[in-house]
Amino acid sequence: MATKIVTLSFMFLLTLATSIEVSKYQFQKLKETNMVFYTQDWETGANVTATPIAGIPHKRWLILGFGTIFVTDDKLAVAIERNSSEVGRAHGIYVNSALDGSDLHLLISFVFINKEYNGSTLEIQGADRVFQKYREVSVVSGIGFFRLARG
Repeated sequence: MATKIVTLSFMFLLTLATSIEVSKYQFQKLKETNMVFYTQDWETGANVTATPIAGIPHKRWLILGFGTIFVTDDKLAVAIERNSSEVGRAHGIYVNSALDGSDLHLLISFVFINKEYNGSTLEIQGADRVFQKYREVSVVSGIGFFRLARG
């Protein structure tokens, strides 16, 4: 009984401390950050950065194949050229979640290593409409410079 009370008290204090910490950031003025960088996703060749790890049995595991799950460790670069400077890495997974292969579901962390944002991350989640000319995904969180980011 005493252990249960101690555990409940600890959980309450942890929740209270977390609430206080988060509330500090809720009333700060929002700051907008504009960045341009490119993910370089290589599924073939000598330096593969994305590879399938699961899929529907007895079917080829392709990026446009429904049910295929990829793991990724892509370069975030300042330009589209392969040898451009690296500002970070994109670590995560994506799943082809549309029967016609037109939609990926992303769960990716952009981990920055450049001088300005070193150690900060942006957490990305959502639908990536593969065949759209312009595509958007949600920023759901972040740490460091991007603490509590959204957009």
